[in-house]
Amino acid sequence: MDVPPSWLVAPKESIHDLDNLKLSSLKDGTNVDAIYELEHILIEGHSRDVTLSAPPKGVQLLLGTEKNPHFADTIIMANLGYFQFKAQPGCWKITLKPGQSERIFHLDSVGGQGYTPTPGDENNDVALLSFQGKTLFPRLSRKPGHEKDDVLDDGHKPASAKDYLSKGLNFASGILHSMTGPAKETHADINIFSVASGHLYERMLNIMMVSVMKHTKHSVKFWFIEQFLSPSFKSFLPHLAAEYGFSYEMVTYKWPHWLRAQTEKQRIIWGYKILFLDVLFPLSLDKVIFVDADQIVRTDLYELVTFDLEGAPYGFTPMCDSRESMEGFRFWKQGYWKKFLRGLPYHISALYVVDLNRFRAIAAGDKLRGQYHTLSEDPGSLSNLDQDLPNNMQWMLPIKSLPQDWLWCETWCSDEALKTAKTIDLCNNPLTKEPKLDRARRQVPEWTVYDEEIAAVQRRVLKKDEAIKIKGEEGGDGDDEEVPSDEGGDGRKGSEKKQHKKDEL
Repeated sequence: MDVPPSWLVAPKESIHDLDNLKLSSLKDGTNVDAIYELEHILIEGHSRDVTLSAPPKGVQLLLGTEKNPHFADTIIMANLGYFQFKAQPGCWKITLKPGQSERIFHLDSVGGQGYTPTPGDENNDVALLSFQGKTLFPRLSRKPGHEKDDVLDDGHKPASAKDYLSKGLNFASGILHSMTGPAKETHADINIFSVASGHLYERMLNIMMVSVMKHTKHSVKFWFIEQFLSPSFKSFLPHLAAEYGFSYEMVTYKWPHWLRAQTEKQRIIWGYKILFLDVLFPLSLDKVIFVDADQIVRTDLYELVTFDLEGAPYGFTPMCDSRESMEGFRFWKQGYWKKFLRGLPYHISALYVVDLNRFRAIAAGDKLRGQYHTLSEDPGSLSNLDQDLPNNMQWMLPIKSLPQDWLWCETWCSDEALKTAKTIDLCNNPLTKEPKLDRARRQVPEWTVYDEEIAAVQRRVLKKDEAIKIKGEEGGDGDDEEVPSDEGGDGRKGSEKKQHKKDEL
């Protein structure tokens, strides 16, 4: 969609696979109809620390109203002091998030009248009254005695397994004290981030989600980038969530105007996998696991939540070396990568875990975006953007190598290694070029079982919708059973019904 830069748009209605349209396969005279929805208008800006004349990187901001002071949160990037909020027309306030940001800084003005200070602009009010969005130039000053303080030095230590085992006790304590103070936002035990585009990958994404739920008793929440998902996937998702007892939330971040853009859909998706990890999720979320849509999980992913990253911001699985017949295709063992890595492993990006607190504390997002902007100037660079970029940054941003059994791929890993595989990735094979669906059915017996389970749920939903439609046409009341999304992330199948919370970043 060609839309104004300040718009966030997503498909709302269409029966077609809008990412894979083949007009030649349509009957003569058939129209392709699609409705897109304007979901958010951006409030964005470029901030500056007037005390040090520098971008106040890492400062945490809140967007809210008088009644809801914490509608959304974000951080200020080192890159041009940039920040953005997704909003709707109305009157808003921007404030500093309590904690380090509020302790060190004072928000002198949101700069709603421009970069240059003008009399009467010393306020934090933002009126979003135009479809063109709002660009601000906030001015922050340091409080006396904090001229040399680093807002990123907030005492965040890398999380250990013991920290995550104590989360249950902290959650219980929060409930006991909820009547004496504001409740701290709680999250699911396992938070999984994924992205898919096109009906085929959405079908595999459904199977990935079911495979996760089949192997855990912990609460699970899935996070999706909304603008890439089809209307049919989003309409079925609440039913799948109710059937298997997970929660979900849609998130997004508008690609900043100053960051070199990608034009090919696949490369845009790769960019979203790695470039905005520090700003995609609520600041209260401490750990997230990325799982590719075409993966099948065979273990409890809570093992990865509690895995000790030993101070690294994230952990990836190294590429397999055990299938010897593919040695000639291992590009990371020759040429540029061999010289660059100097013995370090090259990691695959189909599965990784991110310690978001650590990631933000060391400004990893700023460093990744800066390196991306430099390398992407060469069109021949970053051929596998989401994978090449973190591997290229290993000397600056260390990667904790996960045990090899965390990801098995037939292309690179031996048949023997499959016996202990915790996840199976349907990565492409440059020799056979076997279609993913064929490989999934041949390689993973449970894939077909899950696929048929999901198809049964879809048939049930369709049958129910048809019955409701007939009842409505006959003059019935048309009451529909509420389908929960269990947004709180604490329930399993049959849990308390809750309203779906959509995109409250």
